Amino acid sequence: MKERIASCIDNLKHLPGVYLMHDINDKIIYVGKAKDLYKRVSQYFLRPQVGKVMKMVEEAEYFETIITNNEKEALILEMNLIQTHYPKFNILLMDDKHYPYIALKKGSNPYLVIKRNNKDNKYTYFGPFPNSTAAYEMVDLLNKLFPIRKCNVLPKTPCLYYHLGQCLGPCINKIDEKEYEKIIIDIKNFLSGDNKDKYKEIEDKMIKASEEEKYELAQSYKNILDAINHINIKQSVELKDKIDRDVFAYSVRENYFSLAVLLYRKGVLLGNESYVVELFGEPQEFMMDLILQFYEKHNLPKEIIINNKDIIDGLTGLLDCDLVMAARGKIYELVEKAKLNADNALDEYFISARLNDDNIALLEELGHLLNINTPYHIELFDNSHIQGSSPVGAMVAFINGEPAKKLYRKFKIEHEEARDDLASMLEVTSRHYTRLKENKAKLPDLIFVDGGLNQTKAVYNVISALDLPINVFGLYKNDKHQTDGIIDINGNTYPINNKKLFFLLTRMQDEVHRFAITYHRSKRNKMMSKSILDDINGLGIKRKEIILKAYPDINILKQVSIEELSQLVPLDVAKRIKEKLNS
Repeated sequence: MKERIASCIDNLKHLPGVYLMHDINDKIIYVGKAKDLYKRVSQYFLRPQVGKVMKMVEEAEYFETIITNNEKEALILEMNLIQTHYPKFNILLMDDKHYPYIALKKGSNPYLVIKRNNKDNKYTYFGPFPNSTAAYEMVDLLNKLFPIRKCNVLPKTPCLYYHLGQCLGPCINKIDEKEYEKIIIDIKNFLSGDNKDKYKEIEDKMIKASEEEKYELAQSYKNILDAINHINIKQSVELKDKIDRDVFAYSVRENYFSLAVLLYRKGVLLGNESYVVELFGEPQEFMMDLILQFYEKHNLPKEIIINNKDIIDGLTGLLDCDLVMAARGKIYELVEKAKLNADNALDEYFISARLNDDNIALLEELGHLLNINTPYHIELFDNSHIQGSSPVGAMVAFINGEPAKKLYRKFKIEHEEARDDLASMLEVTSRHYTRLKENKAKLPDLIFVDGGLNQTKAVYNVISALDLPINVFGLYKNDKHQTDGIIDINGNTYPINNKKLFFLLTRMQDEVHRFAITYHRSKRNKMMSKSILDDINGLGIKRKEIILKAYPDINILKQVSIEELSQLVPLDVAKRIKEKLNS
């Protein structure tokens, strides 16, 4: 045992708290919590370990502890420290999926929109839905069925929806609040699965239109009925109590841990998620950590089902919902289903051999190749423009080989010569790392520059001028514009012989390129829209802002009909906009 470790163990207390393992470079490599710091931490070094725990013990040079009032306080502190330091031996669920909601605006003149969260109290929320397509399909159907407002900004003249009978026309009529209240109740009932009356109403209209030989109108009603049937099939209620609940179960095999969760909303199975990671520590405590991470990015349901009393006790008071065990009945069957999903995820994991810890091994190999400490935190930059127009810069971050999207950054290029990629790279990196230094923020271990020797030297000079301890290397390409290897500031090249490492770096390059291009297209579309909308008679600054807000993408604006545009601006102005677009 290392002498410094032994002295740290002598200082351990039989108290709850958090411990932080440091390597020889003072880098935090693991953060853990304990009900009894002495028992938990000492056993790492006093008992034989295997797998990832053994590797952590070997690398640990010393540890420090933070004493807390209780175990729950330790759990909260542990999560905060993990999110701050990204220790390489802590498992992070890099999952930023957000299920969409249908949001109904409260108050007078209500309307429907799609939202990615349910935090704004100006709306009533329904869902979440399995994906954006399902949510947009439902909004489209509701807008056809119920005469609520369709326009983001009320026009001065009635729109096409008013003439089709799909809007009450609040732009020209004063709508009785009681009439809106009835519509809102009908929408809520419809979204809750009560659509028999509305189905019958549409069916009667279809039959009448057919009898009057208005076949196109009858077909449109038939399409609506088909959509309702489709919704009914997709959202058949599986649980009669219609409670929002998540069901968790886990499985362990060969030191790998699989966590499965079934997400039910209003009694309907929204989806299921599975996470397979290398086990670190006791399964039950490991599961508590993962569940807390899960709810950092997902909304809490009314009820969480976990068939383990110790886990429920540990999470009680930390999650603002009911934590329930199920011994029998329908809910117990859901736990079994979740357990089956956890087992199946392990089967698929081992069959495909997609081991997450491969990334750590690849990063260690990268460190050996470049003769630097293992770069667990890597940042990459890219610039994008078209002949100098709409120039932007972008930075992406990878932690332990996985994208850390909350660290991504976008930059508007401010210098005058936007075609000069070297000047753009200097501006972006100087702004970014000056800000990090001023804020004393966490720095990356490695910067990869996509652009060869000149750009690599330029970024290195920026980092040196700021006196920051960050390694800078470039990724150089062959004559086919394909990544060929790594280059340092002295022009030395490092061929990448390991295909897995090559593909990891390529994935990082592709991600920064995608992020930069997406931002550039968005900025360019807005600029194109502004320029196209210039000098149109009757389209002033305020109306132009309304158009750009409704249609931020020039390609969408080109497809909009005159009738739809006339919801936002007068008909004659809408016609002039279309003429300009068509020309």
